[in-house]
Amino acid sequence: MPPRRRTSPDDGRAALDVWRADPAAVPVAARRTAVRFTLEELADVAPGNAVEVRVPPDGAVQAVEGPRHTRGTPPNVVETDPATWLSLVTGATTWPDAVAAGAVRASGERADLSAWLPLQAARRRG
Repeated sequence: MPPRRRTSPDDGRAALDVWRADPAAVPVAARRTAVRFTLEELADVAPGNAVEVRVPPDGAVQAVEGPRHTRGTPPNVVETDPATWLSLVTGATTWPDAVAAGAVRASGERADLSAWLPLQAARRRG
């Protein structure tokens, strides 16, 4: 099986910096790189196939240890838009606030990602 495509950490962090500078005007390519990088990072820190995390139209990943689904809609799904996702992974928004606001749709008993967010790799370097 071929190795999983991987965004360069330098490229991913640079794209996050572009997003942080002006989230409303971030170029589409930078946003997509930032989202894909952070989804890959989530899969690294929470490996598994129990939860499908969807950030349309930029990417999706399976993460979190637990039962694996093989057909149809998975029992544990998290879906949000790119701006909310990047706010969550960088710590600009909390999981409970995003869920309460309806910006995140999370279904299934394993779909709470608050244990992994914000992502360490997405935090601002100082």
